[in-house]
Amino acid sequence: VQLQAFGGGLVQAGNSLRLSCAASGLSFSNYDMAWFRQAPGKEREFLTVTTWSSGKTYYADSVNGRFTISRDSAKNTMYLHMASLQPEDTAVYYCSAGNMATIVTKGQSDYWGQGTQVTVSS
Repeated sequence: VQLQAFGGGLVQAGNSLRLSCAASGLSFSNYDMAWFRQAPGKEREFLTVTTWSSGKTYYADSVNGRFTISRDSAKNTMYLHMASLQPEDTAVYYCSAGNMATIVTKGQSDYWGQGTQVTVSS
């Protein structure tokens, strides 16, 4: 199983960015897919998770209304569209696959991507 996150970069505050997570060796129908981030000196933070079975999606309060998770099952790729980015959104962003309850309550997933750096300048 491999998850590869990409699409990060340097962006000015107020702008948007879309991250991608390409999955191989697993099927989206068998896993809930999520995004996390970790800023320097801070703990890893849950951002959002989406389920295949029910179509439900949950967002952390910090990104609700600004970030949108989506997936293309045909391409086995998940996306995170980030709008109205602020300097406090600067972090390494990770995609993961696991169980929604464990992801949300414990911040744990079965599989993790390698992370992609997002830097937002003021």
